[in-house]
Amino acid sequence: MGIASVGLVGYGEVGRIFSAGLIAAGVPSVSAWDLKFDGAAARDEALAHAAQHGVHACGGLADLCQRSTLLISAVTASNTLAVAQAVSTHIRPGGFFLDLNSASPGTKQQAAALVDAAGGRYVEAGVMTSVPPHGLRVPMLLGGVHAPELAAQLSDWGMDATVVSERIGVASATKMCRSVMIKGLEALVLESYTTARHYGVEDAMIATLQETFPGIDWPPQGAYFFSRVARHGQRRAEEMREAAHTVREAGFEPCMAEAIAGKHDWMAAQARAGHFDGLAPNPRWQDWADRLLAARGTDPKP
Repeated sequence: MGIASVGLVGYGEVGRIFSAGLIAAGVPSVSAWDLKFDGAAARDEALAHAAQHGVHACGGLADLCQRSTLLISAVTASNTLAVAQAVSTHIRPGGFFLDLNSASPGTKQQAAALVDAAGGRYVEAGVMTSVPPHGLRVPMLLGGVHAPELAAQLSDWGMDATVVSERIGVASATKMCRSVMIKGLEALVLESYTTARHYGVEDAMIATLQETFPGIDWPPQGAYFFSRVARHGQRRAEEMREAAHTVREAGFEPCMAEAIAGKHDWMAAQARAGHFDGLAPNPRWQDWADRLLAARGTDPKP
């Protein structure tokens, strides 16, 4: 197919990793647009990063759409539909729109309807694990009638993209159901480990976990969970609210998904309040837990 110009909507962690990978894969033109480009607080850093890494920073979404034959949406879950709405005003006829965002099947279907009605070609993606350390080769499930054609191009760039259905919603349902388990396990570890640390029973508790689930090395896995939620809790909470929508769309009350979102929001608030500032590189889970224990009663707002 030979797509020569790719535009990233969103230049956060995922947008930066993907743009670098696409340039390394030989894509002739990689551009990006992010709300940060218009904001005083983060504008200089974001624009400097783009310039340093060979990414053209666009002045607006319309400019990005006109420059790109493939648009990749990599924003927070809550902005999934808003981006599709905005892109539908400017997308080039026949242009591809790859939606990486963690959203419910219903949200993805609404986004697809907007893009396709505008003459674009919408493809949903379910990103099945954390983008780092996989980078461009992070496993993705693709869905939509245009998915097979786009998958061939992504494969040429070295990406791990598997078409699962021509129906929009299958890939996102797979992703969202997995997220209830993975983000739920993260939330359980935060609560269980920190409470065990308070009572002084963490060694005994983790030993029983190790016996029951010997395939997981629980101390380093716990440290990884603490670090990921502390750094990305707000984004993960948004994803879990979309997971809650997924459960509702199936006709069930999302008791667990909503609770998980709340725990991730809480952890993000602890980070914003500065409770983890000054931690040494590669902290143990105990270091994270001790900061939470020391901060009890401060009640930062989610």
